[in-house]
Amino acid sequence: MSELSIVLPAKNEAVNLPPLLAKLTGQYPGAEIIVVDDGSTDETAGVCRAAGVRVISHPYSLGNGAAIKTGARCANGNVLVFMDADGQHDPADIPRLLAKIDAGYEMAVGARQADTHASLGRRMANYVYNRFASVMTGYRIEDLTSGFRAARARHFRKFLYLLPNGFSYPTTSTMAFFRSGFPVAYVPIRASQRGGKSHIRLLRDGARFFLIILKIGALFSPMRFFAPLSLTFFLTAVCYYAYTYTTMNRFTNMSAVLLIYSLSLLLIGLVSEQISALHYRGVEDDQRRTKRD
Repeated sequence: MSELSIVLPAKNEAVNLPPLLAKLTGQYPGAEIIVVDDGSTDETAGVCRAAGVRVISHPYSLGNGAAIKTGARCANGNVLVFMDADGQHDPADIPRLLAKIDAGYEMAVGARQADTHASLGRRMANYVYNRFASVMTGYRIEDLTSGFRAARARHFRKFLYLLPNGFSYPTTSTMAFFRSGFPVAYVPIRASQRGGKSHIRLLRDGARFFLIILKIGALFSPMRFFAPLSLTFFLTAVCYYAYTYTTMNRFTNMSAVLLIYSLSLLLIGLVSEQISALHYRGVEDDQRRTKRD
């Protein structure tokens, strides 16, 4: 069994795959290379077979995240490397990711340098996502949405049920690893201009990424999400009460509503914190096995 599995989700990438697969098979002859054909309408599957790599085809497009989950379930390697099939990621950077895994990290992410993003809008959006996610998790996140990463298979599979089927699997997997206490490393990389047309739409998927950050923050770090909201409503209630007491010498219903809402948010956060802990049962056993390995 190969120790390394390289998983590439692909949709209509028949043009971009041949040079990429040639590099991967040449540089990593002992690795298991899996292309998950996500309902392509071109010759993606045929190109993969001609290159002699393993191809798994979805009958129709299920999404980038669904392709990642299929690849992770079918891979035989102990370490999984995920990369895009459009030629953005350089196979020569894979050893740098694996070096971090060998150094004791459970996930290594290829962090794209700012000037390699396709447009100024994407640079700004990625900066906002990284900053917001860093606040929610309490860790410095250098590239939240990078699809180029390596991870230990047993840990990555633990969170497959949490991963969405769309383009935001990197967001979820990164925050899940941080929340579980698994060390994550970042390796600076330079992403090339992709060949062909991107399947991501900045406004649509940008709004979706932002909503996912909120949901993941509430799921993995509930008190970081609910406590500031609770404090905001509490301070608003106190200030409003001070104003009405000074001007009208009374305690209004609005002040009472704000205080109750503040308390409700705090209690929701406490309960959510307990619920979120249920997602990480068994993580301690994984960590003990990691130390033995």
